[in-house]
Amino acid sequence: MTQTASTSRALAALGHDTRLSIFRLLVRAGDEGLSVGEIGQHLGQAPSTLAHHLSTLVDAGLVVQERQGRSILNRVDFAAMRSMLDFLTAECCTGVRLEQTDSAA
Repeated sequence: MTQTASTSRALAALGHDTRLSIFRLLVRAGDEGLSVGEIGQHLGQAPSTLAHHLSTLVDAGLVVQERQGRSILNRVDFAAMRSMLDFLTAECCTGVRLEQTDSAA
């Protein structure tokens, strides 16, 4: 998958209020992550709703899950997040100019 395609997929996953809230919460939690129950307590969402949204974030490569006993720990894939941000800002302020051709003169 190209960087453009993976970034597009990640941005599409973040384009939902609940998923964006989950992602931002997990960013704040850092490497410790949060269980589905803890995310639900913070956001006031049912576990079944969260499971659907977390699945989308996992499929987009933004969140990783790890089973710990009976619960599933959710963490942001910070390398993937940084890669997405680097791609979005790689050409920041480099200028955009149309090339003049002889026929356009």
